[in-house]
Amino acid sequence: MKKTLVLLLLSLGLSPAGSADAQPPRIDRLLFGVAYYDEYMPYDRLAEDVRMMQATGINVVRIAESTWGTLEPQDGVFDFSHVDRVLDAMQRASIGVIVGTPTYAIPTWLARKYPDVLAVTPRGPNRYGPRQNMDITNSHFRQHAERVIRRLLEHVKDHSAVIGYQVDNETKHYQTAGPAVQALFVQYVKDRFGSLDAVNRAFGLDYWSNRINSWEDFPSTVGSVNASLNAEFAKFQRQQVTDYLAWQAAIVREYKRSDQFVTQNFDLEWRGYSYGIQPDVDHFAAARAMDVAGIDIYHPTQDALTGAEISFGGDLARSMKGGQNYLVIETEAQGFPQWLPYPGQLRLQAFSHLASGANMLAYWHWHSIHNSAETYWKGLLSHDFRPNPGYEEARTIGRDFAAIGRNLVNLRKSNPVAILFSNEALTAFGAFSFGWGARENYNDVLRPMYDALYRMNVGVDFVDPSSDLEQYRLVVVPALYAAPDALLARLNRFVEQGGHVVYTFKSGFSDEHVKVRTTPQPGVIGEACGVSYTQFTLPKGVTVKSPYPLQKGGDTVRFWMELLTPTTARVLARYDHPVWGEYAALTENDYGKGLATYVGFMPSEELLARILEDAVRKAGLWSVDQELAFPLVTKSGTNQQGKVVHYYFNYSAHPATFRYLHGAGGDLLSERAVLKGSEQQLPAWGVMIVLED
Repeated sequence: MKKTLVLLLLSLGLSPAGSADAQPPRIDRLLFGVAYYDEYMPYDRLAEDVRMMQATGINVVRIAESTWGTLEPQDGVFDFSHVDRVLDAMQRASIGVIVGTPTYAIPTWLARKYPDVLAVTPRGPNRYGPRQNMDITNSHFRQHAERVIRRLLEHVKDHSAVIGYQVDNETKHYQTAGPAVQALFVQYVKDRFGSLDAVNRAFGLDYWSNRINSWEDFPSTVGSVNASLNAEFAKFQRQQVTDYLAWQAAIVREYKRSDQFVTQNFDLEWRGYSYGIQPDVDHFAAARAMDVAGIDIYHPTQDALTGAEISFGGDLARSMKGGQNYLVIETEAQGFPQWLPYPGQLRLQAFSHLASGANMLAYWHWHSIHNSAETYWKGLLSHDFRPNPGYEEARTIGRDFAAIGRNLVNLRKSNPVAILFSNEALTAFGAFSFGWGARENYNDVLRPMYDALYRMNVGVDFVDPSSDLEQYRLVVVPALYAAPDALLARLNRFVEQGGHVVYTFKSGFSDEHVKVRTTPQPGVIGEACGVSYTQFTLPKGVTVKSPYPLQKGGDTVRFWMELLTPTTARVLARYDHPVWGEYAALTENDYGKGLATYVGFMPSEELLARILEDAVRKAGLWSVDQELAFPLVTKSGTNQQGKVVHYYFNYSAHPATFRYLHGAGGDLLSERAVLKGSEQQLPAWGVMIVLED
């Protein structure tokens, strides 16, 4: 068995670790995989599936995370036969397996015996049926979840096919807010604040007689109109997710071998596809319990394919572990009917994931399901299980990964630009947005800023309030609505010591408890920004006198406007309005050795791009990569041999031409030489990967 295990690990590019407390195994080969559910199959075709996987170049599958009711059909009665047959078949085929803990969808008997495992949300008690309908803090749920995890791991831990474990699945708190959770929250508040006087003072609970004078009178947060109390409860809920995932990871570590890893498939805010920062999870905190971060990324295709979601999710996942490579645990092969990719797009997408630092690309899922909720979310194979154009294109991806993967795996990226995001600011901003009734949220400010940088080929990391900023030269700060003085002072020091910061409106407005500062706005950062304001309003027919040439409509002020008065700042743009024209809209200020830009309104996409381009240039970061712009996308990094790799993508239905301006090398896909200064052509939805000599 030991010899078989070592051979399998080596075939997958996984180096066996030397001791139980060694670091997670280093991945030295690209992992190309699918989720596989033998228990969903209408007939036995495991052998044929394995044969087709091998023909595709698939070297890893993910199993078991969704079928607790199959693993444990009755309380305490376990059946691992469907797991065993898949593990044995994959082991014979030298395909590695990631085993998921099956806790995100509870079995019927558990809901019958312990109805309290179903979460009580602000909408009322959950019913059985959907997945992720449970209270992750519930003692009955935890007891039985721990038992099934332990029984599964005891059964599979020594199997040579198992290369890693996924804990739970796209975990969130699921809005659980029933009486038991409220009691936990009260204890959390006691531990955090100590006294009710401190709570009342921090949250401003004297308003509308919300003051709490006895711990026994502490009301449910459901229905609360106090943004400070609600924000603290949201922070508490995110902490439950962090604790829950760490609890599962700790159980897994009791069983896992030193050559196996622990991961989680984090997801993003969902708008019919992956969009922005997930409001229900503190990704950076939760990822600390994982050996390697995982991410699920779904996106539009066909004419709507831009690669922005692939890049956003990848940059976030890479940043979760301080620049460590990550796993794309789920992305679509076909997905929704409207996502059926054009020829060439599947390949383009695959290499786009690698360009952000992914070491694994896995599709959800191998086969389309013939019934239930996800019938019309198609896998790599359609419902007939036969080869199709996507499957044939995936075979080219598998061949490429096998042939050139050693040059692409473990790509190291060093970006001098970061976007600072904050879950606390996200929650606080959501309480008020752009005024009562406004539908826009935090991600409506953050994503356009990311997209503008992506389209001008500026590589980006994500940082949160716990991160160090010193390695960056430019930090973009969208809508930092709630933040402690200490964070704002750190940002001021960053500028003073030579950094550049771009702030948007609604930054520095309130403290960490969503209590508006009594100093002139924008509070502490006003010192570095050299600007203040006392009034804001909603724009109606307002434009700005832009310092940049814009197309018609590009000067429109959207959503919000702060009426800025410079103290030491230079005015870059004023509002173009008969009343508000005396106020600044866009400023910049020299502070110490650095520069702070303040954007007091929501610009158009075009103007936002010009503002950020100006910031990139003034930070001294404009390079030859910025001579290209969307739909030509380029990304780069250093591979494990110390050589620089440049990716070029054409996110367009039309051929494109560009001049290659980096060091001479070779295109890994076509195996032809590429000279500096040479003209290169990319077909529609094409990709080129240059390895510098």
